[in-house]
Amino acid sequence: MADDVIDDRALVARAAAGSETAFRSLYRAYVRPVYWTAMGLVGNAADADDVVQETFVVAWRKLPQLTLEGTSLLPWLATVCRLQAANRLRARSRHGAHAALDEDLPARIDVERDVVDAETVRAILAAVEGLGDLDREIFRLCAAEGYGYQAAADALGVSHGTVRNRLSRIRTRVRATAMETETP
Repeated sequence: MADDVIDDRALVARAAAGSETAFRSLYRAYVRPVYWTAMGLVGNAADADDVVQETFVVAWRKLPQLTLEGTSLLPWLATVCRLQAANRLRARSRHGAHAALDEDLPARIDVERDVVDAETVRAILAAVEGLGDLDREIFRLCAAEGYGYQAAADALGVSHGTVRNRLSRIRTRVRATAMETETP
């Protein structure tokens, strides 16, 4: 059972020491949930892509000073993502409608990527919909809203260990679903 718990602390420590391989592993593990958090906040793919990039640039710079609370980097990344999205929205409102029109024009169209991303999203949403009520709430609170284990446990009236263990299984299931839809 303890083998099911994914612990990012070792990867964070290695990435903080400058390991690009460790950072790449963290990026691969969390780029999709960070993207969907950004997409929900900024409302368009171009801005969401920029917010994700800015989030991981901040992560790369701040990891050496980070003390990871818990075993997952995702809540911290979600917080950084929300701050970057707020910055993006403020910039968008400052620059007015003309800048928004220019930013909405794609630099290039990658139909294959858009189709694969849409299929991946459908598969992930189906996997999340297939979860029980408690697991869906744990996923929503921790993965989408950035709650820590204890905060989610308090909100749901369950133990810290229940949230931690169930979230580990949920992440494994969602990652497997996402990987199944990606092209080699």
